[in-house]
Formats: sequence, structure tokens, C-alpha cells
Amino acid sequence: MAIHINLDLMLVKRKVTSRELAQAIGLSETNLSLLKSGKVKGVRFASLDAICKYLDCQPGDILEYVPDEEG
Repeated sequence: MAIHINLDLMLVKRKVTSRELAQAIGLSETNLSLLKSGKVKGVRFASLDAICKYLDCQPGDILEYVPDEEG
């Protein structure tokens, strides 16, 4: 998939644990872990909004488009 999730990087930059973020935004640690690993097919805008608000970042800091290599 061409969308990469950089949530781990933002957590390190903000010195926030996954557990702390999950509790703060009302998401289970399991679902947050699935999101961080890119094993989800989508993310709700409400969840993305809560993550960005808590981490004081932009969606582009978390989501990155990297074209698939063809060949």
C-alpha cells in the first residue's frame, strides 16, 4: 500500500506512549497498535482529529504517501 503510517515517529518526537495516547483519545490500545502497524484499511476523521490535537501535529505528519515501485 502506498500510504505509510508514521505515528510511532510522532509518539517518539512528542515523548508520548501509545498507552497514554490511547487513553487520552478514547481508543483501545489494540486498535491504536493496529493503526500504527498499518494493518487497518481506514481511519475515522474523528480519530485522526483527536490524535493530531493531542500530539499537536498535522495529518501529514502521521500519514505519508509513498508510491509503490512498479517493475
